[in-house]
Amino acid sequence: MNAQSSRSHAIFTLHIRQQRLVKYDEEQNGTKTEDQFQGNQDSDAPGADQVPEFETLTAKFHFVDLAGSERLKRTGATGDRAKEGISINRGLLALGNVISALGDKAKRGCHVPYRDSKLTRLLQDSLGGNSRTIMIACISPSDCDFLETLNTLKYANRARNIRNRVIMNQDKTSKQLATLRAQLMALQEELDEYKQGKRIANSEGPDGVSDLAHELEFWRAENDKLRLRIKALTVTIDTL
Repeated sequence: MNAQSSRSHAIFTLHIRQQRLVKYDEEQNGTKTEDQFQGNQDSDAPGADQVPEFETLTAKFHFVDLAGSERLKRTGATGDRAKEGISINRGLLALGNVISALGDKAKRGCHVPYRDSKLTRLLQDSLGGNSRTIMIACISPSDCDFLETLNTLKYANRARNIRNRVIMNQDKTSKQLATLRAQLMALQEELDEYKQGKRIANSEGPDGVSDLAHELEFWRAENDKLRLRIKALTVTIDTL
């Protein structure tokens, strides 16, 4: 046994927050297309009357180094080394129970014991959450390590049965801004039709024209409200 081993599991977590410029193709009647903001906005920058809008995407990476399972009879560890080995095996056992609950079709929908260990609690979103998980199993070619190798392969085989459905982690404010932008585009198109006279028919008479004029004023007011709301949300995002 390595006397200098840390005798523990190691987890390195990396949080990533990405802001991307929301692009709009004017030739496609305001259809939004997404691309990563690269700093050069010559051809894709908003017009003079548009405020640049960004959407926020978040991600989290877990890099995990699991300590190997140990048999006390084989290692002959005593004292603190024995306690460390017991703690390591307890965490691996809890992780194995979680993997079994997630990977076994017969157990799906049942309680998943994430809280049985600090290790499984930290890795909860990586195992059964909105994530992609890759596990690398390290085994020994030596015949004296046959039992440990067999258990590791069984462990990895159960883990491969876990199926996660991954979706993009998009900021809710960005989605709301996209919805408001779509509404604003629709209102702008309707206002343009009024200005061009497409919504006014001669057969409707003075009363019809008057009603359309009132409706036009109403939509103009709604348009102004939406513009103010988008501006306020943009300021809120900038302050985050």
